[in-house]
Amino acid sequence: MFSRIAIRATKPSALGAAGLPSRLTSHARLISNKAVAGSKGRTMPKQSPRATAPANNAEATFTIKDGPIFHGTAFGANSNISGEAVFTTSLVGYPESMTDPSYRGQILVFTQPLIGNYGVPSNERDEYNLLKYFESPHIQCAGIVVSDVALEYSHWTAVESLATWCAREGVPAISGVDTREIVTFLREQGSSLARISVGDEYDADEDESFIDPGQINLVKRVSTKAPFVVESPNASFHVALIDCGVKENILRSLVSRGASVTVFPYNYPVHKVADNFDGVFISNGPGDPTHCQETVYNLARLMETSPVPVMGICLGHQLLAMAVGARTIKMKYGNRAHNIPALDLTTGKCHITSQNHGYAVDASTLPSDFKEYFVNLNDGSNEGMLHTSRPIFSTQFHPEAKGGPMDSSFLFDKYIQSVKTFKDSQKVYRDNRPSKLFLDILSKERVGVEPQPLINVA
Repeated sequence: MFSRIAIRATKPSALGAAGLPSRLTSHARLISNKAVAGSKGRTMPKQSPRATAPANNAEATFTIKDGPIFHGTAFGANSNISGEAVFTTSLVGYPESMTDPSYRGQILVFTQPLIGNYGVPSNERDEYNLLKYFESPHIQCAGIVVSDVALEYSHWTAVESLATWCAREGVPAISGVDTREIVTFLREQGSSLARISVGDEYDADEDESFIDPGQINLVKRVSTKAPFVVESPNASFHVALIDCGVKENILRSLVSRGASVTVFPYNYPVHKVADNFDGVFISNGPGDPTHCQETVYNLARLMETSPVPVMGICLGHQLLAMAVGARTIKMKYGNRAHNIPALDLTTGKCHITSQNHGYAVDASTLPSDFKEYFVNLNDGSNEGMLHTSRPIFSTQFHPEAKGGPMDSSFLFDKYIQSVKTFKDSQKVYRDNRPSKLFLDILSKERVGVEPQPLINVA
């Protein structure tokens, strides 16, 4: 049965030549799946509009606003950028981290001394048409800072070096700096505005050149501009996902468990179409959750009007908490790593988790019908919430954890089981699975999402 949402989202009279609503045709386009030849017969993504010539060992400066200045060597794009400097203690997974939309607008400082030694893999896609090695089609962070970059690489999946990839994606990078000193400063002072300058040293007194991504609705920049669908072969369920910057492995974690997923823009009124789905999911994403008031409102209406199971991850957890009246707080320097212990308060078991967030939910503000689900054993911050009687829960960490660890991936099983239980409990069976017409009409990839320098963003 053709779902009503397909009719609302894509009425034939409203479609442009690209298969998008006419109001989007002028500025939204499908992300191309075309590729150019890579090494060893593999493929790599096409050239980005932001691409520059490689910096080729030019002098570079990493300047922290109201903080120290570090001199090093540029690699990657020959351009200057600014953003929020944050650090990650992850030992592996730099391709996944750099393509994670949650890093949009941030300069990523790696504490692992050597970065780039296994190169950059191709844009190969899996059986679900999802990227196998990246979390989105492009590098999302504004720039990267490393102690030592490997200009030569060795790995059977690699098609290019980290430096070449950054240049092709228009992302500047700096090496040869003391990342230990940088991280010490960020731990003491908190995440700070910073700048990477290639060539002449930048004057740190010119404050207007430091762009604060916290003042920008970054979710609007990374969210799909129109619905798209990821089909699960022989699907049993159909889940609506609110895209605040969804990672490929979140989609994979759902479709590999038998749920086809229709992905909606972050501000789509999902409560109006929830009856056409077996569950609702809220993804991760970048920036300050208070910018997403439309999403918060829609989620509040959803929980008031629909009994469907709901799960949120990372920013999705924060938005879900705000929708029930809780508050969020900005953390001093956030949690970004693959080795953070989170205690399950319902079982007493500890799970090692992957995390990437600069905001957290104030657990003391949760309403009485929600309880704290997980707690961070390093800093005591909230890591999840659970409704006391309904199938609604969320986590601050990433159970899908591309790059590892997979300790908490069972939470996707829990969510799918809640979807199955809910569906089985309905007095009248509803087959919400997407029809062939639905699958033909909607795009199979993110729509109209291209990284832009924040200075060019209104």
